Amino acid sequence: MKYLCLAYHEERLFEHLSRADRAALGEELAAYEQYLRQGGHVIDARALEPARAATTLRFASGRMSVTDGPFAETKEQLGGIMVLEAVDLNHAIQLMSQSPCMRLGGHVEIRPINEEL
Repeated sequence: MKYLCLAYHEERLFEHLSRADRAALGEELAAYEQYLRQGGHVIDARALEPARAATTLRFASGRMSVTDGPFAETKEQLGGIMVLEAVDLNHAIQLMSQSPCMRLGGHVEIRPINEEL
């Protein structure tokens, strides 16, 4: 089954890491993604620019508005996505729970992809 994994974190935690710690974490993340790719689990994975680079479209009463920034003001922001191939939800949970970025906190939403549409 395919799952969309949405990784949320507090951007300020990453911003406060030293350059060396950020680089080390980046290397660990790249190595873990490569491990998942070699196992045939990663279909695609992307890091996102900071939330301040976002643009939000809102639709209400037949009108659209455009706003700079994320839709919601929260501590945690969407930082990356991965399309994952796993046997089932428990397998997807196991794979994502071992990601190096999990030790910094945040959360990952794992959602099955509807392949019938």
